[in-house]
Amino acid sequence: MTPLLGIGELVTGIGKVADDLFTSDEERLKIALQEKAIETELVKGQMEIDKTEAQHASVFVAGWRPFIGWVGGVALAYQFVLYPLMVWSWAWFQSRGWVPANQNPPPVLKADELWVLVSGMLGIAGLRSFDKAKGTQTDKVSLTKNEN
Repeated sequence: MTPLLGIGELVTGIGKVADDLFTSDEERLKIALQEKAIETELVKGQMEIDKTEAQHASVFVAGWRPFIGWVGGVALAYQFVLYPLMVWSWAWFQSRGWVPANQNPPPVLKADELWVLVSGMLGIAGLRSFDKAKGTQTDKVSLTKNEN
């Protein structure tokens, strides 16, 4: 009967391992709430960064994001709104004889390069925000490594 005495310890050990492996609904809810709280704090922090950045006197800090945003927006508008209308109008003008039949319509933007521009803008904005959150941002442009 002595071997049966170790079974209690074995069952207790297995119970602890199983408890570590399986998470209850309550524990999952607590983890989800903690993640949402962290996410909310990150969003609040990003909003503060955006507000501060927009008020900065330097165009390199406050102006780059709007500029790249407008360039990306204009490129998307040209590619997906203006260009299709221009091609339709071009064909209609050619049918009327207003544009020579051998004349090609304006060029289309290469979509691959357009997506690189837009996704690059979003990636740079994300990296800039990450730098600010980590406290490694620079507030002015430096031409030399030693200049502060």
